[in-house]
Amino acid sequence: MKIFKYPAKETWSEILKRPTLDVEALRGTVSEVLQRVRTEGDRAVKEYEEKFDKVQLTSLAVTPEEMAEGVARVAPELKSAIELAHANIEKFHTAQRFEGKPVETRPGVTCWQKAVAIEKVGLYIPGGTAPLFSTVLMLATPARIAGCREIVLCTPPARDGSINPAILYAAQVAGVNRIYKIGGVQAIGAMAYGTESVPKVYKIFGPGNQYVTAAKQQVSLRDVAIDMPAGPSEVEVLADGSANPAFVAADLLSQAEHGVDSQAILITTDEALIGKVEEEVARQLAALPRKEIAARSLENSKLILVKDMDEAMEMTNDYAPEHLIIETKDYMQQASQVVNAGSVFLGSLTPESAGDYASGTNHTLPTNGYAKAYSGVSLDSFIRKITFQEITPEGIATIGPAIELMAANEQLDAHKNAVSVRLGSILL
Repeated sequence: MKIFKYPAKETWSEILKRPTLDVEALRGTVSEVLQRVRTEGDRAVKEYEEKFDKVQLTSLAVTPEEMAEGVARVAPELKSAIELAHANIEKFHTAQRFEGKPVETRPGVTCWQKAVAIEKVGLYIPGGTAPLFSTVLMLATPARIAGCREIVLCTPPARDGSINPAILYAAQVAGVNRIYKIGGVQAIGAMAYGTESVPKVYKIFGPGNQYVTAAKQQVSLRDVAIDMPAGPSEVEVLADGSANPAFVAADLLSQAEHGVDSQAILITTDEALIGKVEEEVARQLAALPRKEIAARSLENSKLILVKDMDEAMEMTNDYAPEHLIIETKDYMQQASQVVNAGSVFLGSLTPESAGDYASGTNHTLPTNGYAKAYSGVSLDSFIRKITFQEITPEGIATIGPAIELMAANEQLDAHKNAVSVRLGSILL
């Protein structure tokens, strides 16, 4: 981990750089896969599954028998944990339901909004060394609450063609309609374009590697909506002298084990804390099964000493972290100053892991500084708001002349006439 002490403001942008993600270098490969899936459907998907996931599939869909067999293999204690997490996620996201209220902007002019679910959504769930069954809950639960008619899930299969049992159970609990054994770019293409087996969806959600990220970006240009721009995962811990070094180190490592391109940053006002955290990171890292991944990730990580908490908050909002953990004495004071972050964890007993799994908030969040402009996934991510308006004779008489004048000045005479003919009819 690199240490920076009292860096000048003009150096912040360089210090806070994320690991680069060269999507352009992948464009050719990704475009080729997407084009073949678009034109050849299931045939291309199966070929790419054999090439990339090393599995020969006769059918892409998970059968009811496979579902039952997989669910039966999940340990009872893990089922209980998944059910607890689902209940909390459901409770938090249910509270986000939109209630549109009619507003009379002028006498006789009434406007309102109606929330309508996106009918068909696709969820991409990474498999491999870390099958993210928690992401199934984070995406399918709000989709079901929103009222999405069709929830499609794609996840890469193991070499024997099976799907991780916990992913299957989480999908069952959260209400997924269809599950397919497809990973990578071919999964994004199948959901974006539709194949003989996989229905075309209207919006795709979920994390993935750099190829999945590039594929989502390409299909979003004209074929389907996506949840948000994505990049490697990241965490910032904001701490003062009151922070527990063991907790801070654990938080940094919990992010670092995601992948070699993840980033963990500590911003602190206490110089002594840096040394203590370094010692704790070394001690805890040695005991981690994924220590090689975490160790490589720590090469992208920074320990930054600043002069005071005002500077710490300014740097934090400049960085705009995906996850922000505030382990300070007056954490509510610092929390009130946060304007750029994906999800914030307050106090020494609130690790990022809580939001990743079971507190109820969503862990699908903007990375790479996009927290300055994007929100994380919420119930709103799965709905559209349609506006309605109704105008009475009194209403058109009230606002009609202003519309005529504005339309005429924009030289849109047909717009003006649409009002004029109505005004003429009510004045007769």
